[in-house]
Amino acid sequence: QLQLVESGGGLVRPGGSLRLSCAASGDSLDAWTVGWFRQVPGKEREGISYNTRQNGGPYYAEYADSAKGRFTIVRDKAKNTVYLQIDSLKPEDTDGYYCAADYSSYVGLTNWRKWGTWGQGTQVAVSS
Repeated sequence: QLQLVESGGGLVRPGGSLRLSCAASGDSLDAWTVGWFRQVPGKEREGISYNTRQNGGPYYAEYADSAKGRFTIVRDKAKNTVYLQIDSLKPEDTDGYYCAADYSSYVGLTNWRKWGTWGQGTQVAVSS
């Protein structure tokens, strides 16, 4: 059974960068769509980006409009890990960050409840 573990969160100053990791165990991520979400307590989980492929073709990434430009999702097949690079961090990026996986290439970012497997999250705080 696929399990996901996030890491890499922490306290960072505005303008800094972080690379969050989503390490998988129990299965290879090769056939899975992997995404990143963020959530502030009391608010809905919000999609950031996902990495997927269709019919065994090349992997590609999709981003929420709000994430374009500062967020980069990268899949490392050898490490069975998907990363989320966040640059030019802002105080409003302070959130819990969660990775998720689903077997569908069409799961998308708009409804987080469609995703089947979740990690426990990693906390990011941006403050001077």
